Amino acid sequence: MTTGSAKQAPEISKTQGVIGLRAALNILEKWQASVEQVGQILRISRSTYTRARQGDSQWTVSLDADQLQRISLVLNIHAALRLVFDNPENVYGFVTMTNHNTFFSGRTPLAVMAQGDMIALYETFRRIDALRGGQW
Repeated sequence: MTTGSAKQAPEISKTQGVIGLRAALNILEKWQASVEQVGQILRISRSTYTRARQGDSQWTVSLDADQLQRISLVLNIHAALRLVFDNPENVYGFVTMTNHNTFFSGRTPLAVMAQGDMIALYETFRRIDALRGGQW
């Protein structure tokens, strides 16, 4: 029994996790992320990556809260880029462009995300999200 009025996050089914994972993988592929970068960003193994890419509709995977949060951040970065840019070249190319913002220090957003730590991924999202300047 829980006490207090804090709301718990809804449970994500294995099927929903696979759908989210595959969507994130599609985005990362369009961002030209290598298999190693994908593994670092989403914290998944090469075998999970390979199985998810095969498209088997019966395949499921158990993702932990950290992995689900990483998937969510990739999806949200993509959504922010779609709001900021009208053309697919920038939506999918922005993360591979050298960025001289203080946070990126001449690195690409993809390289920063591929460091593998949650803070780098979240801060990349925050900076890209800020570009939309209140468009929500």
